[in-house]
Amino acid sequence: MQNSRIIHVFPLNFFLFGASRLPRQLTIFFTGLLVLLVGLTTQAQVAPSPGAAPAAPSSANPAAPGRGTALPSGVNPANLPANVQQQLNQRGQNATNGRTGNPTPAQQSRTGNNGNTTNTPNGTNGNQQFDKQDTNSESAPATDEELAEERIKQAQRREQEERRQKLFGYSLFNDPAMAATFQPNINIATPRNYIVGPGDELNIRMYGYSEGDYSQKVSPEGFVYIAQQTGIGPIFVSGLSVEKAKERLISRMATKFVGLRNSSYGAQNTFLEVSLGSIRSIRVTVTGDAVRPGTYTMSGLSTVMNAIYQAGGPNDIGSYRKVQLIRNNRIVATLDLYDYLLNGIQQNDLRLQDNDNIRFTTFIERIEIGGAVKRSNIFEMLPGETLDRLLFYAGDFTANAYKGRLKVTRVTDRELKVTDVTAPEFKTFVMQDGDVVSVERVLNRFENKITIEGAVFRPGEYSLDNNKTLKDLIKSAEGIRGDAFTGRVNIVRTREDLAVENLSINLANILAGTDPDIPLQREDQVIVPSRFELAQQATISAIGELNKPDPGMPYMANMTLNDVLVKTGGLKESAAYSVVEVVRRKKDVDPKSPTAQIADIYRFNVNRDLTLSNDANRNFVLEPFDQIIVRRSPNYLEQTYAAVVGEVIMPGPYAIRSKDMKISDLVFQSGGLTPQAYVEGATLVRPVRLSSDELQRKQRAIQEVGDNASKTVVETEVQSPTSSESIGINLKKILAKPGSSEDILVQEGDTLRIPKLLETVRIQGEVQLPNTVKYRAGQTFQDYISQTGGFTSKSQRRKSFVVYANGSVDRTRKFMFFNVYPRVEPGAEIVVPKRTATPLTPQQILSSTAGTISSLLSVIGLIIALSRVGN
Repeated sequence: MQNSRIIHVFPLNFFLFGASRLPRQLTIFFTGLLVLLVGLTTQAQVAPSPGAAPAAPSSANPAAPGRGTALPSGVNPANLPANVQQQLNQRGQNATNGRTGNPTPAQQSRTGNNGNTTNTPNGTNGNQQFDKQDTNSESAPATDEELAEERIKQAQRREQEERRQKLFGYSLFNDPAMAATFQPNINIATPRNYIVGPGDELNIRMYGYSEGDYSQKVSPEGFVYIAQQTGIGPIFVSGLSVEKAKERLISRMATKFVGLRNSSYGAQNTFLEVSLGSIRSIRVTVTGDAVRPGTYTMSGLSTVMNAIYQAGGPNDIGSYRKVQLIRNNRIVATLDLYDYLLNGIQQNDLRLQDNDNIRFTTFIERIEIGGAVKRSNIFEMLPGETLDRLLFYAGDFTANAYKGRLKVTRVTDRELKVTDVTAPEFKTFVMQDGDVVSVERVLNRFENKITIEGAVFRPGEYSLDNNKTLKDLIKSAEGIRGDAFTGRVNIVRTREDLAVENLSINLANILAGTDPDIPLQREDQVIVPSRFELAQQATISAIGELNKPDPGMPYMANMTLNDVLVKTGGLKESAAYSVVEVVRRKKDVDPKSPTAQIADIYRFNVNRDLTLSNDANRNFVLEPFDQIIVRRSPNYLEQTYAAVVGEVIMPGPYAIRSKDMKISDLVFQSGGLTPQAYVEGATLVRPVRLSSDELQRKQRAIQEVGDNASKTVVETEVQSPTSSESIGINLKKILAKPGSSEDILVQEGDTLRIPKLLETVRIQGEVQLPNTVKYRAGQTFQDYISQTGGFTSKSQRRKSFVVYANGSVDRTRKFMFFNVYPRVEPGAEIVVPKRTATPLTPQQILSSTAGTISSLLSVIGLIIALSRVGN
């Protein structure tokens, strides 16, 4: 559909802007074509393609409720619960489907591929089924009150779940990984106290003088049947323990098998063993405040703990301390789950019997404890239990707990109440339901710590108990160092009001015994300053022509000039041995004198062995902050070279023999030119080295020019500190007249390039076919342009220029209406720039011409009018 719009909009735009300039026949043709395209596009929009599904309504927010669902003002759909959003989306989708004709899932279930209605099994048609489903979907909350109530319920459920997780013992019955822990072990020896019942398989084996296997299941009536040939008959064993059932079996079978007992016939020579085979299943009922109350089918070896775990343990109000086992309408045992959780004792964990009832009672008291304890939980306590027992349940205090006093928040009949319980009252303070116990931590401070730092041998923290006075602390710190400034030692003391004060002590007098010792207090900080810390760090600077100059050498007493020269590795070959200066600052400068001397300068003549020539200053002692300067010898110059490459007799690098050496001298040193040398194309390449400041300055200047240029384009390139530039020279004139103004001085790193005789000309830029052609004497600039096919429509002829082989450039000049092009020499390169302005269209040219003609006519008319007025 969008493409069809593009198809018929384009001719319309064409007509709006260009039809007025077309001939009448073309205008009629394009008008008919436009009408035809509009008609075809309309038919394509009205008639959808076969099999195409209708477009689904778009929505800006996929997560927002569907159409037709009105939300109250101020309600953000994104903040609604997930189930509410799903219901609202379903309602909106049903409403949208009803309007657009899209079948809902219910409609799809009642219609086949051909659209026919299918009857439901109960005889109702699909419409009734859909109406019922849509009615159910309308039960989602949509008003302000219902949404607020739903959010409140969810908040309450989250709070209830968080509080349930804080219950001590909750994780025991809600950890899936512990499911196997509470399953009965059936691979055990037959328990002697196991009560036999219907469905149990008894392995009855007789061995000895008489042997026989009478294993069988207990009948529903509770009997086992011994083989008919024995004549013993059924024996009732239901309700008996395995041990009692064995005794009864021996008692009845001894009438037929005499050897089972000692008798007058002789001693016992036949034995009977009874064990359990497959164990019967029993049904146990769990009632009361359990998570999952109901009736459970369990193994006959199951105990009360197995059933408690199957039921999920106590619920929110269920008791962990009082779980009752009811058998035959009486309580036979009461379990305290805390015995198992805290002590590992399974007291009263009896084996279950068929039709047993396990009842979870409602808790009586729950107390929450938090803070510095090992288990911060909600504990269930029995009436009369004290705070000391609660601490046992919580695992006692942590290491940083304040044990002297606990805060108990209690709910009275009217309001809340805070009670401080001291340590002696822990065993007598009885807890009540709803109490909240808070255990605080110890204060974050030391009760007996003192600190010493500075010029002592062992600075650090010490105990006030063992160091009552300042002298004791100095002794514990192994005494003071030699650089200690004992005249003023500081003690930083924190008073009881937390204000900090400073005490200045004369430690020298205290150690000498002339002043009394100072008693210390908790949190005292003793600072013994060092003499070095009180003085500026003195240095010596040695710079210049030294092998290892050091501008910040530490000063040492009695350091001489010879010592510093040795430490810096001696003087370089380029050093001026006769002028070694020592600059010393003045400390007594007259501030009122404008010509006051501010520095003393000492000059020395140093020998090759680094000794001083003057015997009087042979051991010149330096002072702090002296600066030693070794200057460069004015007569010392390192070898420098310049190179010649190309058409000379001996190309290569040559030493610069004198400061006034020129290009002609360099050519003569290389043996002169070869016959093939092209003198006019010689070029001098000179390296350029920029300092960091020069580089930044140059880059900043280029950037400023580019920012200030409003109508020009400044192309910048990355500036390099080291580069090379080509200098255009006229070697023909230099060799013809050596030493003239054309013959320039040679510098270090220069390279003189003398090419071989060139015979080509290169044409680049805005020409039809850029190419390199043979140089022919007498041909002009236009001749070489013609060999490339001529200029293009974008050629800027007036800006054309020629780059010659020696690096010089000549441009095109203008004489009246004619272009005067430069000459062309061998090895030259012709460059024709490209016009960047957009060429004028024929309409613009006509419009400009018409404007010019109109202006001219206006001027002519004005002249004629003025001439008539004059006449």
